[in-house]
Amino acid sequence: MTKVIYHANIHTLDPKKPVASAMAIRDGKIVAVGSEAEIFAGFNRTGAFDAGGRTIIPGLTDAHIHFEYFATSLQKVNCETQTRAECLERVAERARHTPPGMWIFGHGWNQNTWPEGFGNPLELDQVAPHNPVYLTAKSLHAGWANSAALRLAGGGLNTPDPAGGRLGRQADGSPNGILFESAMQLIAEVIPEATLEQLEQALLQAQPALIQMGLTGLHDFDRRRCFSALQNLHQQEQLSLRITKSVPIEDLPHAVQLGLRSGFGDEILRIGSLKGFADGALGPHTAAMVMPYEDDPSNLGILLLDAETLFEIGKTAVENGLSLAIHAIGDRANHEVLDAFSHLRNYEAGLPGDTRHRLRHRIEHVQLLHPADQARLAELGIIASMQPIHATSDMEMADRFWGERAALSYAWRTQKQHGARLAFGSDAPVESPNPFWGLHAAVTRRRANGSPGMEGWRAEQRLSLMEALEGFTTGPAYATGLENRLGRLAPGYLADLLMLDTDIFNCDPDQIKDIRPAATMIGGAWVWQA
Repeated sequence: MTKVIYHANIHTLDPKKPVASAMAIRDGKIVAVGSEAEIFAGFNRTGAFDAGGRTIIPGLTDAHIHFEYFATSLQKVNCETQTRAECLERVAERARHTPPGMWIFGHGWNQNTWPEGFGNPLELDQVAPHNPVYLTAKSLHAGWANSAALRLAGGGLNTPDPAGGRLGRQADGSPNGILFESAMQLIAEVIPEATLEQLEQALLQAQPALIQMGLTGLHDFDRRRCFSALQNLHQQEQLSLRITKSVPIEDLPHAVQLGLRSGFGDEILRIGSLKGFADGALGPHTAAMVMPYEDDPSNLGILLLDAETLFEIGKTAVENGLSLAIHAIGDRANHEVLDAFSHLRNYEAGLPGDTRHRLRHRIEHVQLLHPADQARLAELGIIASMQPIHATSDMEMADRFWGERAALSYAWRTQKQHGARLAFGSDAPVESPNPFWGLHAAVTRRRANGSPGMEGWRAEQRLSLMEALEGFTTGPAYATGLENRLGRLAPGYLADLLMLDTDIFNCDPDQIKDIRPAATMIGGAWVWQA
């Protein structure tokens, strides 16, 4: 049966026909787009849907999200507070309703926004004396544990710093409750693991929230348990979102043995790229830098993968049809990753077949590039997978910790001008997955409260609305090899779309952050209506 939508203000993102007023949909795909006269000349008016003049745009994809972490974060203490004292009070409130011995989890703290700075285990002991407590930082690159959690993890005076991480320490050398990067595994390994069924339920409960925000697709960067849960939900036909699932770098041997390749799957669940970490994050000063942090002259961050190591891993990946998606935030980390990709592109050129044309490599975050590296993503055909909302969230930290180097941070316009493809996401739960908040950040470089002013932060990096929308539509579609089926409203494309009460192309840019879909369609079916 053919569905017709008419009396609509359709922005197709198809350069061949940018605007239309009607479309026809059959078997989950768009079969025609045009004027009402054109559509009704070929399709029956009976049962047609009157959009009432509302605006329709393609469905939006979050190109970098941690679906499991986001889903489970909805059940944790919200630690994103203005002061450490407020965070501790929220933990105390949770402790009052938690049986002794049960873990208390929280997420979202950022010591850079707290006048008091980092916490310590004794403060958590005081507000939750009968429970192990573990709170992950907003960046997901640090954790804060109380004494009970540290004891369970064996974190004592003689605990050495693990490779790729470190334990914060008090004057006597004992852990101070703050764990950075790989040191977080000390706690992770003793946390009781939720059952697969519990994880599936958490994902199911989170899915409607994302759809109501306007998301129709995700590129997920969590691990194999999340993939198992997603496969179960897909098999049970309970997965509505279109999900591209990354493969953790430590699972490369298993992926090769199984013959998994980027793009394997269907239009609902498919294999993405091999995900690795080249460094940490800005907030905890673990992003790998060419020159030290402005406020910490001895600190160059933590480099987790150098060019040589990544190239060796990359050879195995590309020989077996797996593209790479490498987390890199600091300018040193991005330089090492780009060097590795340069060698890898040369290596790919010598492989049989069309591998070099098929694999879509990416750098995740690309938050700071050295001036000499600005054009290299475009030159090497590497996708810049970036998160606009990070810029408005991090702007004060970037200026404070990177100084003048911050002029080339979160540089979407620069990458666009060089010709790099942009794929936008949120990094949720690090930030909100609301794509309209991301669009607002990309267009205005301002926070929701208007700061830092009308021009926005580093205003020369702002994007047009069309460019920002492409980052959430055609960019992610290209990254996952679906550019001929997703990201536009055109014949042959999947019928994923949003109906909006606000014409996003003709509103004050400050209004973008407040837009909520009136309805969301995925595969020709309305999956959400306000």
